[in-house]
Amino acid sequence: MTPFDYARAADTADALRQGAVAGTAYLGGGTNLVDLMRETVARPARLVDVSTLPAAIGETADGGLTIGAAVRNTALAEHPAVRARYPLLSRAILAGASAQIRNMATVGGNLLQRTRCTYFYDTDGSRCNKREPGAGCDAREGFNRIHAVLGASDACVATHPSDMCVALAALDATVHVAGPGGARTIPFADLHRLPGDRPDRDTHLDPGELVTAVALPPLPDGARSTYRKVRDRASYAFALVSVAAVLELEGDRIRHVRIAFGGVAHKPWRAATAEAALLGAAATRQAFLDAAAAEFADARPLRDNAFKPALATRTLAAVLEDLSTGVAA
Repeated sequence: MTPFDYARAADTADALRQGAVAGTAYLGGGTNLVDLMRETVARPARLVDVSTLPAAIGETADGGLTIGAAVRNTALAEHPAVRARYPLLSRAILAGASAQIRNMATVGGNLLQRTRCTYFYDTDGSRCNKREPGAGCDAREGFNRIHAVLGASDACVATHPSDMCVALAALDATVHVAGPGGARTIPFADLHRLPGDRPDRDTHLDPGELVTAVALPPLPDGARSTYRKVRDRASYAFALVSVAAVLELEGDRIRHVRIAFGGVAHKPWRAATAEAALLGAAATRQAFLDAAAAEFADARPLRDNAFKPALATRTLAAVLEDLSTGVAA
């Protein structure tokens, strides 16, 4: 491991002051960053520990929630308001990792975790534009079963690994950020980037900016939500495909729908095409299948992951069927 300096932030202002030093990284629970440092993928010269900043989950005036970036994943998944009003978020977190990791991981760190692409971690022999811009992408012609089928580029086909982020995308969350230029809010759908020709940049955060909180708007009255993850094994594997969905019916017609996919793109994929196709439609399996097929019409599968569009289509149809019949809450 490369030597580094360590400091603990007293408050947000102190974190920003220390984070302004070149080569600094913010440290939350460390469940991803420490691994990256061990593998020499990340080599920060300085860590600023922000895990002890205020960690609270509070009600908003409109009936939503504000979640501090230092809140631990376990605390968020177990919070009564989250379990009652946003069950898809609780289920996504519980699907994401072991209890030990959830006890350490923070909300802010979860948002900023990096891909688990094997070639990204292989610093000894693999080319990776995300790790070293301009080096090339060995995943395109290598073992690419877990890689992207939507929104990828010639420079990168990696997928975003977070389960929580897929749920937050479907919930229309807002990310609160503080930085050298002041505070700002970012719609969750705009936080993460598609790779383009700069896959080394995962988000639209500016240098030195710190995620301070995530805000959840209230769901419509009568809406149901859930999260489903399809993976190679049930024990803490990353998603081949996952679906977060919110559905509200008026009679047999879809009054409100939000859908996000995981495991298919460089960022949590908000399914705008499928949502538009379903709004006002009858809640039938065929409508669900057709909407998913439209979402994946422009998919570009690789050699080993051509199964993903069909798997995602069937998974979405199953999730929406359960929501429409009340099987899932």
